[in-house]
Amino acid sequence: MNHFEYRDGRLFAEDVAIAEIAAAVGTPFYCYSTATLTRHYEAMAHALERVKGRICYAVKANSNQAVIQTLAKLGVGADVVSEGEARRALAAGIAPSEIVFSGVGKTRDEMRFAIEAGIGQFNVESIGELDVLNQVAVDLSQTATVVFRVNPDVDAQTHDKISTGRKEDKFGVDIVLAPELFQRAAEMPGIEPVGLAVHIGSQLTTLDPFREAFTRVANMVTDLRSAGHKVTCLDLGGGLGIVYDGEEPPEPTEYAAVVAETVGDLNVELTFEPGRVLVGNAGILVTSVIQVKETATKRFVVVDAAMNDFTRPTLYGAVHAAAPVNENSGSELTESEIVGPVCETGDILASNARLPALAENDLLYLKSAGAYGAVMASSYNTRLPIPEIMVNHAEFSVIRPRPSFEELLSLDHMPKWL
Repeated sequence: MNHFEYRDGRLFAEDVAIAEIAAAVGTPFYCYSTATLTRHYEAMAHALERVKGRICYAVKANSNQAVIQTLAKLGVGADVVSEGEARRALAAGIAPSEIVFSGVGKTRDEMRFAIEAGIGQFNVESIGELDVLNQVAVDLSQTATVVFRVNPDVDAQTHDKISTGRKEDKFGVDIVLAPELFQRAAEMPGIEPVGLAVHIGSQLTTLDPFREAFTRVANMVTDLRSAGHKVTCLDLGGGLGIVYDGEEPPEPTEYAAVVAETVGDLNVELTFEPGRVLVGNAGILVTSVIQVKETATKRFVVVDAAMNDFTRPTLYGAVHAAAPVNENSGSELTESEIVGPVCETGDILASNARLPALAENDLLYLKSAGAYGAVMASSYNTRLPIPEIMVNHAEFSVIRPRPSFEELLSLDHMPKWL
């Protein structure tokens, strides 16, 4: 459920009319619903109560500090993959002990920052990373708490570019190497190994891959304990899918049941890293029609949002349902391509969208745009980055403003020879 709905033919975000936001800030823009963020967190937290799971929000899904702080006030920790994301989480009020530092390519500087900041957990993905982290920790006279991200060689049955748990993917270490890593880490003065982590991909719409991966991890915990190692933590990642275009992903309670079935009797602290499932359906992208272009074969609706503002359709072939902000129930629907003004054939926001008659300045919106939307945007074609808006009941706030062209151009500095 989300809190974007029509009232008397006008789209509202909670109790704010989308057209009123558009009149105030211009288009295009992202709009997020506080009520939806809250509802989705509470649904996940309630489901995971049965396994006493800790939720660390995957900041990469949407890193706006207002979004992070909204979730932080509800009790989340954070899963970060860079120093910048760690700084965002800290600035939004998340305690360093509740931050997990993931990622396959942490630099020495990032490790140093995280240790000095008191980040609670490192998810280590290679022997080389373990050695470097130990060196950094020893130099700082500190100890880094580590779980090893293992690669269980499980196909998540999702898009190829967001599958992360197959043996050919860059993430994690072969699960059979876990005992060797634990032994090596146990002998290091700067490392305290406490458990395993696994994350097999994103936007999973079936539970079988989770069940297979978690079972393999559970078996490895038994093996490690048999070898004399102390295993107190499991990080089971995220990846639960959402509805974009008719998918039927599992409910959080069904996901929690698989967790309980596979690892529930291991007596370990469980960490989960949901991202998309918390924020995806909490956001929309609003855009204005520039013109409608009819060709011999297609109807193109050219809008002022583009692939640089929302790259998921171009990058992943993602399907986002599109609709008018003001309903026009009496108009015949025509199959349309919603495209932006960027000089790329791939600048398509939605294909085969059935839309009514449209005119210049009419407002459209793309659904389920709260995850991997604004956070992946760019200023390609020297287009101004678009603003982000948050709604709370009958109020809205600009949580990231649209910069001016002067501000954008000022980021370039001329060399002295020019």
